[in-house]
Amino acid sequence: MENTQKLWQTWTKEQFLQQFGGLYEHSAWITEQAWEQRPFNTLQDMLNTMKKIVSDSDTSTQLTLLRQHPDLGTKIEMSDHSQSEQAGAGLTGLSAEQYEQLAKLNEVYTEQYQFPFILAVKGKTTDQILESMRHRTGKPAEEEFQTALGQVHTIAGLRLQMWADEQGLLLS
Repeated sequence: MENTQKLWQTWTKEQFLQQFGGLYEHSAWITEQAWEQRPFNTLQDMLNTMKKIVSDSDTSTQLTLLRQHPDLGTKIEMSDHSQSEQAGAGLTGLSAEQYEQLAKLNEVYTEQYQFPFILAVKGKTTDQILESMRHRTGKPAEEEFQTALGQVHTIAGLRLQMWADEQGLLLS
């Protein structure tokens, strides 16, 4: 297992970007910067480095990262990861009423915060997602900004965990 566990550390920059460039939605710049900080002892160390890169970025860059995420339940072009995650939460098979509620909540949220509502939807039902949107809308802007960044990190962690599981690897 040790040799297999560390194989990803021997990849070229292109291989590294190919595998991990999509952990953060349309933001391969994070993976590129992480590449410069290797080697990593574990995949979790790599993910922690990526989180730090985001945390150390200025607010404008963080806002751009948040804006890379699609509105939940919309019928737009999105990354394969997002399509899979939203389908798994039932957001691709919404009733007309649910779609209308989600669209309205997305509109209100985005108008208030200037970025889309972001939630790690894996394991959540449509009703839970709608309730979360209702609960978070109206929170202070800085609090919601930090919550959204936290959700971005959670999504990246879930994506990395899924990749590791597919490879038979451990994060730590």
